[in-house]
Amino acid sequence: MRTPAPAGAAAAEAVAAVAAAGIEAYPRIVATVIRVTGDWALAEDCAQESLTAALERWPADGVPTNPGGWLMTVARNRAIDVLRRATVERRKLHDLALLTPDDASPEPQVGQDMVDDRLRLIFTCCHPALALEARVALTLRTVCGVPTADIARLLLVSESTMTRRLTRTRTRIAQAGIPYRVPSGPALTERLPGVLAVLYLLFTRGYVADGEPAFADEAVRLARLLDQLMPEQSEVAALLALFLFQHSRADARRDAAGTLLTLQRQDRDRWDREAIAEGLATLDRVRHDGPYAWQARIAACHATAASADDTDWPTIARAYDALADLRPSPVIALNRAVAHGYAYGPAAGLVLLDAARAGGGLDGHPLSVAVEADLVARQGDRPRAAGLFREAAAAVGSTAERRALLDRAGELDR
Repeated sequence: MRTPAPAGAAAAEAVAAVAAAGIEAYPRIVATVIRVTGDWALAEDCAQESLTAALERWPADGVPTNPGGWLMTVARNRAIDVLRRATVERRKLHDLALLTPDDASPEPQVGQDMVDDRLRLIFTCCHPALALEARVALTLRTVCGVPTADIARLLLVSESTMTRRLTRTRTRIAQAGIPYRVPSGPALTERLPGVLAVLYLLFTRGYVADGEPAFADEAVRLARLLDQLMPEQSEVAALLALFLFQHSRADARRDAAGTLLTLQRQDRDRWDREAIAEGLATLDRVRHDGPYAWQARIAACHATAASADDTDWPTIARAYDALADLRPSPVIALNRAVAHGYAYGPAAGLVLLDAARAGGGLDGHPLSVAVEADLVARQGDRPRAAGLFREAAAAVGSTAERRALLDRAGELDR
């Protein structure tokens, strides 16, 4: 017979269970209630209230057999109460009544209705009629359940401002008649890149030197969900693979003092080998040469190299050549210069760096100066390289990046 856990331990277990159930249940509840009622605010309120109720009751009553079903039932009952008071049509009440799962029943399986609901939610949040920042905010709030205060911090605005923006975004969806559905045929092909761009931006905002790691975690989770729901979409798998390779290095990106480490200086024993293995298996399903596929292949070369010296730079350089042809941009041109500099020597990299700067797209870009500094250092001109690293440090906005660049300059001085 199991010995009862102390009250404090039971409460801690219950809180952990609420957090775990909420990750899966929150977007499911929101998506389902929106489908039935068409009311975004009501859906989010009901989902949040179900989690609040669980925090109040589970420590005393114990974690239910079907936590997700319990949360759905509470949310459904709350929605019914609100709709009854609003005297809405009986059809919505009838549909909500059918959502009640038996608390003793097993956890619901991912059926077609659930798949459709969650895909509808993702595609609606990422509709091109909405501004990119609004798409990111709405995806974080509605699909990931991230608190409004955390989203506000990510996007550098006050919580009250973010609350108003989310309200305006939901209102715009209603007023513009944005359909709550997944597009099909050519429309899906046109819309999917916009969805992936939102996930890419979300991951990047969490992965940058001064970013919030939790947002990178959410991007990985959401990309994995999208891959499960749309396994036939090659670029979805490619994006997930890219995230997994990049995220595998999260614990190795800083030393014990918190200093940001370049890829070449990281302790590869600290890389997450399970994430790399999942990334390789996911990348193996990619049969399309899209922009995320090429980036994932580049990341795979880094992830599978036993050491910095073992990196397959010629393959990376060829991948950047293909990526530059497919989706030219100043940043891709800059990374291409880095790859060629390591594959074929710093002189080759500097030639491509000059070409990348020619259009003016890298003017004032501190990373461009840092790349030049690295290439010049590898040519042997240490004083000039140190000066360039300091120039880049003076222009960069991230405290962690500034410190890393100044450390490189100091090393060259010594």
